[in-house]
Amino acid sequence: MKQVFRVPAIFCIFILLAGCATTQQDTITQYSFIDAILAGAYDGQEKCSKILEHGDMGIGTFDGLDGEMVVLDRQIYQVKYDGSVVTPGPEETTPFACVAEFLPDKAVNIIPGTDLKGLMHVTDLAVPNQNIFLAVKATGTFSMMLTRSVPEQTKPYPPLVEVTKNQSQFHMKNVKGTVVGFRTPPYAKGIGVPGYHLHFLSDDKTQGGHILGLTFEQGAVEIDLCNRFVLINPKDESGLKDMDFSKDRTHELEQAEKKHE
Repeated sequence: MKQVFRVPAIFCIFILLAGCATTQQDTITQYSFIDAILAGAYDGQEKCSKILEHGDMGIGTFDGLDGEMVVLDRQIYQVKYDGSVVTPGPEETTPFACVAEFLPDKAVNIIPGTDLKGLMHVTDLAVPNQNIFLAVKATGTFSMMLTRSVPEQTKPYPPLVEVTKNQSQFHMKNVKGTVVGFRTPPYAKGIGVPGYHLHFLSDDKTQGGHILGLTFEQGAVEIDLCNRFVLINPKDESGLKDMDFSKDRTHELEQAEKKHE
């Protein structure tokens, strides 16, 4: 006679919860890729509510390239072209977002006066292997923070290098806040921004954007080493239709990332 063993329901729930807790650990989930954005693929492909299922911190943009996205503590913030910060509704969509469930492996104090290159250097010293994906979160007080946002675009969409020529730049002084973003290995060129891609949000949630420069007054950086990268491309087959991704867009990316006087 075959014996039937019944597993208590509460034990099954525990297993399911444990599985959910580990699926996102050390994983970066990205919607679309940077060369698609450089080429003008700005149509929103995924709801904001959906990307929060994959992480509690991250960066991105919105449908039509309408501002800069900051994901912090599982809340999405939108830094608009005029500098205002709003919380978009769950039905708002994104053409590009990159998120992670942030569980830091390392933390390093930042000495006063450290600038953006210094922050990258400190992080590189903590994790010198450039072939590892990193999720990065730095908190503190900044004597200077320089960020940008871009205006919402209408079709036919221009390439990103043209859009950023009309970017708004925001100069902040003595501001407390959080830097979030990622370090992408060189071999993922075209998928992510090789090196660092960082956004900022002030503690009072009124200022932020894509970081162009900064200076620490005091602070620390936390680092999450990630060994899994999940890329989710548009499900709509026309989403990337007729776009040529064989072109090297390195120069375009350098131009789009820099500040404009």
